[in-house]
Amino acid sequence: MLTHDAALQWIARWDRQQEGYLPDREERFTALIDAVQALGRPDPVVIDLGCGPGSLSARLLDRLPDAKVISVDADPLLIGLGRAAYPQLTFVTADLRTSGWTDRLGLDGPADAAVSTTALHWISEPELKGMYAELASVLRPGGLLLNGDHMDTDDATPALSRLELAIHELHTERVFGADRPEDWRSWWDAVAADPDLAELNRERTTAGAGHHGSESRLLSQHVEALREAGFTEIGTLWQRGNNRLLCAVRG
Repeated sequence: MLTHDAALQWIARWDRQQEGYLPDREERFTALIDAVQALGRPDPVVIDLGCGPGSLSARLLDRLPDAKVISVDADPLLIGLGRAAYPQLTFVTADLRTSGWTDRLGLDGPADAAVSTTALHWISEPELKGMYAELASVLRPGGLLLNGDHMDTDDATPALSRLELAIHELHTERVFGADRPEDWRSWWDAVAADPDLAELNRERTTAGAGHHGSESRLLSQHVEALREAGFTEIGTLWQRGNNRLLCAVRG
């Protein structure tokens, strides 16, 4: 039986291993939530794309307790952890790569924002275009897409891209040195060894299980897909090295 406390412990461990890849993760969370708050609505409707166990969703709801946050992921284990840890959140099981995923959200009107962190780079470029197009259909005019992720620019500005990567690597080295947190694979290996998570682990049919590398790692891939989907203003709100918060406004 997965208890509330055990789920919180697993998510704290998840957050720590994620920080090993981006030591300024909390700063990026804060910038993203600042942007949602800046919309000026006390009760925004927000869709968290590829929410994992709900780390961003929970922080967003802490800041804006009247918000309606719909947390979407395809991984039954991560959603299971989130449901046990954060009963105040609304989790939806859906694969963002599959047409019709927005039908599962239970929206009774347009959403104000969609948010994501370290998730959408796993989606291939054609699937990314379809996902952004479908997202645009449920966002209000002026609504935001806020995507925090590592996004590279070596296709357009290779010298700058090398500098961005160097800044990220040097910052990570300063923060952790030789004491890096456990990596993504080690976390999943530990999950597999926990009998309390065995049932959820057997159910995994996730985008995570089907990872084939960073299929849309380029900033240009996201910008092009967003423009094709009808988003107008597109730019970076926050950045450290190649770790950035991309914002797009629905036209």
